[in-house]
Order: sequence, then C-alpha cells, then structure tokens
Amino acid sequence: LKVLSRIDSILQSPRAPPLLYRRSKGPAQNYIKESGQECGFEHLPLTIEMWADQLTALKDLHRSLRKLSLELMPWHTADPQDNRESIRVEDLQFIVDAILEEVENKEKNSQAPSLPTLFAIVSHFQKLFDVNSLNGIYPRMNEVYTKLGEMTNAMRNLHELLELDSSAPPTVVVDTVGKLCDVINENVTEQVQQLLGTQDIHSIITKLEEHECFFPPFQALIQDLLCLLEISNLDDIVPTVRNLK
Repeated sequence: LKVLSRIDSILQSPRAPPLLYRRSKGPAQNYIKESGQECGFEHLPLTIEMWADQLTALKDLHRSLRKLSLELMPWHTADPQDNRESIRVEDLQFIVDAILEEVENKEKNSQAPSLPTLFAIVSHFQKLFDVNSLNGIYPRMNEVYTKLGEMTNAMRNLHELLELDSSAPPTVVVDTVGKLCDVINENVTEQVQQLLGTQDIHSIITKLEEHECFFPPFQALIQDLLCLLEISNLDDIVPTVRNLK
C-alpha cells in the first residue's frame, strides 16, 4: 500500500502528463474505497506497455536519423555513444538540428556549381587548350595566364605608342600598325632614291651593277697594299706611301 500511495502521489503531481492519472470506475474503484486507499493508476500497465514500445521505436528512430545524418554530412564522425542503451529525446533533437543547419547552408550556397558542372568545365578547358590529362591542367593554366599577361601588356603599350583609346579593339591596333609600316616603307624607298640620285628603278639597277664591277678589284688592290706596306688600317696607307718617297 505504501508503494501504491507513492505511485499515486507521483501520478497526481502537476508535472505528470494527464494520460498518467485517470480515475477508475467500476468494481476496482469500489474495492479501493473499501480498502481505504484511493488511487487512479489502474490503466497504468497499458501506458507502460505503450511507453516500452515508444522507447524501442525511439532507438530505431535514432538509428535512422544517424543514417540520414551520415548521408547528408559524411564528414561527421559517428558518436561513440550511439550504441548506448538509453536514447534521449535531446539526442534526436541534436541530430535533427544539425541536419536542418546543413540543409539551410546548402540552400544559401545553392548557386555553387555541382560536380557534373565542374567536370564539364574541366573537360571544356582540356579541349580548348589541348590538355590530355588532369595533371596538365594547372601547368597549362599558368602558361595561359602568363601569355595573357604578356599580351595585355603589349596591347597596352601599343595603345599608348599609337595614341589610341584604351578601348580600341585589337583589329584597330593591327590596322594602325599596318598603315604605319606602309608609311615607313614609302619613306625608306624615297630615301634610297634620293641617296642614289635617281627616281628610276632601272638606274638603281645600273648603279648596283657598276658597284659590283668596281668594288671587287678595288678591294683586292687595297688588300695588296696593306700586305705590301705591312699595315692593317686603311687610314695608314697614305702616310706610309709618303714616308717611302
């Protein structure tokens, strides 16, 4: 009876759920009145059986949540206390909170590319820059970056030298350089004509032919004089001949 009284006081505690305390009706209640003890936990065995089932289901739920957690967050190591006998609701709530946090982070980072997208980008880079293996991607990236920097510096310098706007496309730079080369070539031709004293190409050819006829014998004569006079400088020929007189 003391045990029953103790149980009855627990059942009537304000912290106890309403399901635990229910007044009995019928012969059992009459028997309690006759015995002088009044309690309301005749239905308690069924409730305890229900609780036992719920505790077993709680372990199954904990196991399923752990599997889900490892699927979503494989980098999380298993809790060494996962196999303990008593599973608390707080343990389940902790796993659920961690999963919700991971889902929220994924939603925030939803713009991050997926693995198929990244694989397609790498394959496209390999095709564009003729890279046969994954190990060659980083060296080719560095090479492309270096070449791009050199080309950018060259184009910037050309824009400044040619006094072009920085937004001028490469085709404009090429056209400008081509026009500048044409002007230089015209000036060189004109200077050659003035140097040779003629505007006629046939006269230029004649002068070159005369040069080819005259220069070899003259060069041979000079070489002979240098040997005879035992000198090595052209400027010493005249003073040496004067001394011989």
